[in-house]
Amino acid sequence: MQATRPLLFKGFIGRSVDELKRLSHIVFSLEGIKGGAAPYELHNFRSPTSIQDCKLMSDVEIGGVSEANLDWIPSPPASSGLQRPSPNSLGYARFHGTISTQLPKNRPDIKRTGYAAFRTRDRPPTIFGRSLYNIDPYVYLALRVKSDGRSYFINVQTESVVPTDLHQHRLFVKKPGEWETVLVKWNDFVRTNYGFVVEPQTEIMRQKVKSIGIGLTDRIPGPFELCIERMWATNSESEADTVLEAPSVKSKEAADGPPPKEGKLKTKQGQKIGWGDK
Repeated sequence: MQATRPLLFKGFIGRSVDELKRLSHIVFSLEGIKGGAAPYELHNFRSPTSIQDCKLMSDVEIGGVSEANLDWIPSPPASSGLQRPSPNSLGYARFHGTISTQLPKNRPDIKRTGYAAFRTRDRPPTIFGRSLYNIDPYVYLALRVKSDGRSYFINVQTESVVPTDLHQHRLFVKKPGEWETVLVKWNDFVRTNYGFVVEPQTEIMRQKVKSIGIGLTDRIPGPFELCIERMWATNSESEADTVLEAPSVKSKEAADGPPPKEGKLKTKQGQKIGWGDK
């Protein structure tokens, strides 16, 4: 065990140097004022070890029987004729399993099951303290995904005063079963706590993002599959196949017109949160 200490120390110093370079670049390039010029990679699944940096969750933790898996899949050869996530991608992650709403027999306190999710793990510390994502110079979160069309949510956790708060947005896709790049404005995420929209609404703490993940809470029994190659912050809409719009509260007094797509989020007063999309 003693022999591993220098390696851990080297990792700590290396992370600290990388963080110093990143912070220096933000200062000297005036990204805080001008915005980020180049995309900021948050996490990619191009190597087999990438899934080790993610945490898998499901209702199994409370006695449910939903199944959730996160596997690394190598990209098909370019000569195969199959669609690849991107031209230079070596692989991607496959989030899949089966949703069940069966309640545990020995847990009468559990009234609701049927969910699965994954998120990036907390980043290791540096000499500057806790390592967090600073997405302040960027307008959009971008994801390269292939979805089965089910009602997935994007979950963003920050170093908030309330640790159980999540900022969420529905992950709408235009082409289920095909690879596409989806963009979501950081300011369009909705603050929630245990699945309910909370007030007052606050914007994401853009300089203190802890983790990003995807969850499925539609409680529809059956199989699910979502493939994802990478997640990054960007200012360019040209990268996207789909740009998602801001959510709104659907009230009884809402004007006539096409209803927004419901995201299965509700306020504590029972009002539904809906999203429009382009």
